[in-house]
Amino acid sequence: MPRLSVIVVNFNAGARLARCVERLSRQTFKDFELLIVDNGSSDDSIDRARALQVPVVIDLVGANLGFAAANNRAAKRAKGEWLVFLNPDAYAEPQWLDELISGAERYPWADAFGSTQLNADDPSRIDGAGDVFHALGVAYRGCFGWPAEKLPPEGECFSPCAAAAMYRRATFEALGGFDERFFCYAEDVDLGFRLRLSGGRAVQLRGARVLHEGSGVAGRHSAFTVYHGHRNRIWTAYKNLPAELYLATLPLRLLTDLALVFRAVAGGYVGPYIKALADGYAAPRGVKDARREIQKARRASVGEIAAAIQWSPAKLARRAPDIRPIR
Repeated sequence: MPRLSVIVVNFNAGARLARCVERLSRQTFKDFELLIVDNGSSDDSIDRARALQVPVVIDLVGANLGFAAANNRAAKRAKGEWLVFLNPDAYAEPQWLDELISGAERYPWADAFGSTQLNADDPSRIDGAGDVFHALGVAYRGCFGWPAEKLPPEGECFSPCAAAAMYRRATFEALGGFDERFFCYAEDVDLGFRLRLSGGRAVQLRGARVLHEGSGVAGRHSAFTVYHGHRNRIWTAYKNLPAELYLATLPLRLLTDLALVFRAVAGGYVGPYIKALADGYAAPRGVKDARREIQKARRASVGEIAAAIQWSPAKLARRAPDIRPIR
């Protein structure tokens, strides 16, 4: 059995998918299988990837299941001890998998590992160094837009960004995988939050590096991205914040929602933003049931969760990382 199962979900990624696969073929660590789930692409991205003649298992779904469901589908088929999730617009450096495995050996108590993401168009800039969950009800990639020399040291993060992350397979399965109701966006923060609530921990690895375009396929401010991103951030807070923290931060989150309306108007995407708010707060029964189950099974204390999230508005404004020293 391979030690790692690398999973890539594709949907009309064009030449990006072939570039992603080609970079995986250069890995110095070879004990892995590659699985691609294609969500009914109508372009030639799969043909381009096949032309590389890299060993790969391709699952042609024939419909767009979304990022969450497609990854879960591949995880059930995977054989590796560790599940490695990689976006088709993320391009791994040759030592990437070696660095992930090395991290797992250094920190055997950790169940998830995040990668350093550098901007694919300008590698001198950081695209992300660990996901941060803020008390205002938003999550962000730490160090987004910062100079690469400002990359923080290795340490514990709130949640790994699933654009390039590794999860222990047994833990992923125990947590129920990604929430398929999210379809796309924030499902990785939700999963990382559930990991922390269960008592698990995640480490952000400095040396595991990929070049990442960031919404290279869907578009950073497309109606699709805006709607799913904002609806899912509301669901993430609702599902995972303990009742005491959820109620205490509710006024802050509502003010944040209001403030973001002005940004949406200025950006020309107020329609999908308002729809996201409406659908987010009118959480379907399945999301409400999930909250009850998550909070009932919670092992981490309210104080531990309060200490794990970020509270500083200044750090949010700067996209400051939140990497804690290993304890």
